[in-house]
Amino acid sequence: MLISVQALRALAAWMVVGHHFMQLFFDFEAHNALEYVLADKGGIGVDIFFVISGLVIFLASADKALTPWRFMLMRVARIAPAYWFYTLLLAVLVLAVPSMFPEVRLELSHVLLSMLFVPAQNPGGFGIYPLLDVGWTLNFEMLFYVLFACALLVHRDYRLGVVAVLLYLVCGLIGPAFDLAGGFYRDDIVIEFLMGIGIGMLYRRGLCRAKPWLPLLGIMVALAAIYHGADVPRALEWGVPSALLVISCVTLEPYFKGSQVLKMLGDCSYSVYLIHVLVLVAGRWVVERTGLDPYAVLAVCIVLILVGGYGSYQWLEKGTYRTLKRWWGIEGPEIISRQKY
Repeated sequence: MLISVQALRALAAWMVVGHHFMQLFFDFEAHNALEYVLADKGGIGVDIFFVISGLVIFLASADKALTPWRFMLMRVARIAPAYWFYTLLLAVLVLAVPSMFPEVRLELSHVLLSMLFVPAQNPGGFGIYPLLDVGWTLNFEMLFYVLFACALLVHRDYRLGVVAVLLYLVCGLIGPAFDLAGGFYRDDIVIEFLMGIGIGMLYRRGLCRAKPWLPLLGIMVALAAIYHGADVPRALEWGVPSALLVISCVTLEPYFKGSQVLKMLGDCSYSVYLIHVLVLVAGRWVVERTGLDPYAVLAVCIVLILVGGYGSYQWLEKGTYRTLKRWWGIEGPEIISRQKY
């Protein structure tokens, strides 16, 4: 695993944490520059995740003789157990402490659809979201996995084109024609997976090399583009800068090597992503009942998310992944990436 990618995964996860802190505690009302960045730009963490997902899945499968079925089993074994666990945990918490989750409405059919990664209207009335609302990104991830699994039937040099065609068919033609999942898959954010695959192809060919000043310039240009924004589709406004960040950091990989801290933070990023809303909602509940300073509560939340994310990765993610691989008879090289998201 590239340490530079791990660092970006961690950054992306914590940007989303900050974004949801501003949403849950301040309803996105910013009072200073940092709060503005988190409230207005923190959501780009998802776009970075999607680009990284395309990159890592391409690199992890490039030299392995994977059948589509085996690939999908490994992806489900890696992604689903932790997501299912925290979805069910949320359901239990809603039943046990309903005042903590006033916006959440439980319906068995919706819970089941959520766990099957099928986009559906949330009973709370705020759009097409699963019970654990951050799981909306996993619905896109699973679509990407299915399409990439089909692309495994061709040589790796043609996989970008195959996935692009399949995404166009599903999201551009079939989805709109049949109003698939209420239009959920029409979002142009899916193009960011293709950007990641493209970066993976460049990396495989040894083209992600340059003097340090060039990727550093790329990072500055990407950050400036993100900050100023533009009235264009999301794949252009945030996807292109995210791709520039990813390729710039990959180019700087020699300067990241050996950092176990960054590797650990990247490893924990998926669990951080799944856990953080539950912790922040509990923190908001405490603030509402005690009047404590939100930032003092945030400090406690950060510690809980860090510790919980680390424990979740070590014992839940890794443990279930290895167990399911053994049960399903798919022992072999691991493909571990964030997904995000």
